[in-house]
Amino acid sequence: MVRDDDRWWLGVNASLDHDPRVVAAAISSLPGIGPHRLRLLINHLGALDAWRAVRGEVSAPGHVAAVLRENDLHRVLRRTATVQLLDRVAEALHAGNIRVLFADDAQYPASMRGDFAAPAVLFAIGDLAAFEQRRVGVIGTRAASASGRHFARRLGRELAANGVAVVSGLARGIDAAVHRGVLDAFSDEPQARRPPAAAAPARPIAVVASGLDVVYPREHASLWKHVAERGVIVSESPPGCAPDAFRFPLRNRMLAMASELLVVVESRATGGSMITVDEAAKRGITVMAVPGSPHSDTSAGTNLLISQGAASVCDVVDVLVALGLDHRRVSASSDARPRLSREDRVVLDSLARRPMTFEQLVADVDMPLADVAMRLGRLEAQGWVVLNAGWWEALLPRELPFGR
Repeated sequence: MVRDDDRWWLGVNASLDHDPRVVAAAISSLPGIGPHRLRLLINHLGALDAWRAVRGEVSAPGHVAAVLRENDLHRVLRRTATVQLLDRVAEALHAGNIRVLFADDAQYPASMRGDFAAPAVLFAIGDLAAFEQRRVGVIGTRAASASGRHFARRLGRELAANGVAVVSGLARGIDAAVHRGVLDAFSDEPQARRPPAAAAPARPIAVVASGLDVVYPREHASLWKHVAERGVIVSESPPGCAPDAFRFPLRNRMLAMASELLVVVESRATGGSMITVDEAAKRGITVMAVPGSPHSDTSAGTNLLISQGAASVCDVVDVLVALGLDHRRVSASSDARPRLSREDRVVLDSLARRPMTFEQLVADVDMPLADVAMRLGRLEAQGWVVLNAGWWEALLPRELPFGR
């Protein structure tokens, strides 16, 4: 158990049994509670009432109750949402010195807070002030070529030396190489060779898919340690979570929302890097790519991006110039979803007030059934609304959880 004098890390003085950060972390570790369900619970109920709702101790609003009943999820949750789980999560947070942040916390990264898919609960180790720097995501394939790894390492070192934080995923291949380059800037870049505006290198930012106490891949334990010491590592997965396959596409959306600009060093035509590219496109984030040999499978994706209009990156200057032209995401996110027609806006505004069933929405907006169905389909395709267990819900760009 956690001693009373060890609770400084929780950020509150409440008793452990009622600490909202521990409770929120425990909810996020429950089976069947993914990012959207967690956001729904925390936003509409707050952490403590959400816990009571999953345990069946309090009634939830109709749309939340419908989600909890879906596929008998409520029965599973009642078996697993125990005091013992709270204790285990509290101990893991304390042992790993892992911080828990709600989206209304001052240190929650601003570029992520304003995102329409922002994690309701964010876990971090290290210095979150790293997000206040200029930020470039650098990603690529795990099966990188030697030249690709060399370029990524050099790019990471030179970006950091120029005061630009590198955002990556600490995976094998390009991710590891670029963050090793950032660490090079701390260890062997003489002060005299650094640009005057960047007396100290920019701190690295890593976004990972597993819990912060589960290093993946295992051979990167030293790299994780040094990145956390020099910068910050964040995840939406609670302590103890394994790097399950479904968590990586979710991680990739976070990589995009944490970046001002995205550089793909090497990538096949399909795969995780392209998922991150798609997530960047949804957010209006500029994507750049490093050209490669047309005979190399690991350059097929980057060459495709360039053929589709992405700017090429041949050295750090290309990235720095691009950053100088685009300051939109220094402190806030931009929403690149299509502008809405007046009629579509009526439907979205109605759902913004509260989630509704289709029948409730038709009655609320006073439109023909077919028109509402058509507009809902368009709003869903554009990422403005989502259907959850029969309830339609708006995805707004600044939707904060209660947090406390």
